[in-house]
Amino acid sequence: MHKRVAVFAAVVGVALLAGVFARRPPRDASSAAARKVPVMNDTTDADPGLLPLAKDDAEWQKRLTPEQFKVARLKGTERAFTGAYWDNHEPGVYRCVCCGQKLFDADTKFESGTGWPSFFQPLSAESVGEVSDRSWFVTRTEVVCSRCDAHLGHVFEDGPKPTGLRYCMNSAALKFEKRADDAK
Repeated sequence: MHKRVAVFAAVVGVALLAGVFARRPPRDASSAAARKVPVMNDTTDADPGLLPLAKDDAEWQKRLTPEQFKVARLKGTERAFTGAYWDNHEPGVYRCVCCGQKLFDADTKFESGTGWPSFFQPLSAESVGEVSDRSWFVTRTEVVCSRCDAHLGHVFEDGPKPTGLRYCMNSAALKFEKRADDAK
């Protein structure tokens, strides 16, 4: 019995740390469009970093590590303070680990104290999608790659200015690309 209570307490603790029980109403597609996320970069040009999309889970499993597959394809979550990028402060771009699409610029990354990489806006409004997530007994907004539908994390309305948003991402769903002009 004590073991069950300890497990429940640990799950609730992690959920609270991640902002799962936020008391804000869920955002819908109309409010996402209304907030007009500023575009930092034009991603319409052909991007040589894009990878061909896999056709099924078996192919994704061949391309990704078990942790990347669990997070990006099965909508898992890595443990806080364990991912490769939660404490990364180098200049560059964060891409989708599955397809290579550019998602976030390091200039929009901030210290949220949650143990996951957090950004106040995506690289462009078109690079990510938002999906209503009703798991964990609350409604949250899941963030996915708009190109390959990989699960990236969740977005919360408790971030810094100028957007007030916190895109709380999993390092396992991202691949960091250091800026070539900053690599000296």
